[in-house]
Amino acid sequence: QVQLVESGGGLVQAGGSLSVSCAASGRTFSRYAMGWFRQAPGKERVFVAAISGNGGSTYYADSVKGRFTISRDNAKNTLYLQMNSLKPEDTAINYCAAGWVLSRLTRSPDYWGQGTQVTVLS
Repeated sequence: QVQLVESGGGLVQAGGSLSVSCAASGRTFSRYAMGWFRQAPGKERVFVAAISGNGGSTYYADSVKGRFTISRDNAKNTLYLQMNSLKPEDTAINYCAAGWVLSRLTRSPDYWGQGTQVTVLS
């Protein structure tokens, strides 16, 4: 089992940048595929980005490709999401997620964090 705690959300002007982090418990962090999902007000939670256990493979939703970068530091048990060129439609609660299988993580993670709010002002 892994516990996930997000941090780093906040307010930012459109066009700006923000980074969110996810600290994971346990000594098997590198064995998990990790990802980010988000839920905008009144909408369903959707996939944003995912990364393999060793960081060698990454995947992005079309809506964030070229603007967001997912990365991980296995020595620090931490997942990151760097968000650039933010738009008001990026406003959402961002959730960290973990799973044993990368392909399944993008649809149905095994573990979730509690979420952190990102608000982009127009």
